Amino acid sequence: MSEQAPDLLFDLNLTEEQRIMRESLARFSEIEVASISRQADEAGQAPEGFYDKTAELGLSLLSIPEAYGGAGIPRSVLSNMLNAEDLGKGDMSLALGALTPLSFVNMLLDYGSEDQQEKYLTGIADETFKIATVALMEPRATFDATTSSTSTIETTAVLSGSGYVLNGEKSMVALAEDALHILVIARCDDDVGAFIVDKGTEGLTIEKEKFMGLRPLDLCRVVLNDVVINVDARLSGEAQPFDVQRLVDLGSIGLSAVVVGCCQAVVDYVVPYVNERVAFGEPISNRQSVAFMVADMATELEAMRLMVYRAASRAEQGLAFHKEAYLARILVAERAMEIGTNGVQLLGGHGFTREHPVELWYRNLRAMGILQGVAIV
Repeated sequence: MSEQAPDLLFDLNLTEEQRIMRESLARFSEIEVASISRQADEAGQAPEGFYDKTAELGLSLLSIPEAYGGAGIPRSVLSNMLNAEDLGKGDMSLALGALTPLSFVNMLLDYGSEDQQEKYLTGIADETFKIATVALMEPRATFDATTSSTSTIETTAVLSGSGYVLNGEKSMVALAEDALHILVIARCDDDVGAFIVDKGTEGLTIEKEKFMGLRPLDLCRVVLNDVVINVDARLSGEAQPFDVQRLVDLGSIGLSAVVVGCCQAVVDYVVPYVNERVAFGEPISNRQSVAFMVADMATELEAMRLMVYRAASRAEQGLAFHKEAYLARILVAERAMEIGTNGVQLLGGHGFTREHPVELWYRNLRAMGILQGVAIV
């Protein structure tokens, strides 16, 4: 008989370290994140000092080598995914903002040279919140980062003398206004590369964009007009060439995990509501239509979670995970919107008001269908 294929099942048992981290993040998410979610949405930005509190958790420092000021703990896609889910339960926008530097860190660890890692990771490894972000998406209807073709990426990097000249536009770049470094994904000849553009570089323009959801995330449009950077600003690790598909796939896992956390918040909110809300002399949960809707929400939530966990587990083991990440993203994008919509529906007219958080969750969940490149795992 031919050699058996590796077991495709995955272990759902958490390590002791993961359990401790989940307990800590669950408390932090409830006390420090969920409690300011509405305030942040109304203001369109995170409260002052919030991100410094998240920096104290060290989420961006864990996998940075000790030589560069980090904790030196081997990177774990599964652990990062669990962290994203727990923070997402508190608030999607604030979770994505808190984890934004991790996307930059992960790309440096995957594709950066030793010199690049020393130069940039040392500056990020601090107990105060240092912002670095990744710019992948472009403001065109034809842009699709999930395709294997490089033609959908129109931002260009042209080698000129001892550096590169970048031109193009990027959209939905998290925290770009305050970022020290932006990792720009651009087409270079027939390939795609990642280029570090520092804050204040001539020709770099950043404009805040306005969306119905994720308001505190400060999503921005980044315009590059003949931006000149040194040749050593291109990620050039010897271990592996830059892989834009891997960036997209890790982003699918990371964003899906945050969305699963948000959907858990929706379910946790509506279950006691329908049990306590009385109409015609009885709780509305006694009505089959309501009970079936809640059951469907809980079922879809667990299906979403398992799909995301499986994709993260395969990535953790070094197995191919593109298919699993893509399927998880498709399922989460569809079912999360159903959960968000049903959350509003189950509250009736109250769901449309800002007295309850379901309308906020609904608006944030809409982003799942369009946001890409959030490689926070």
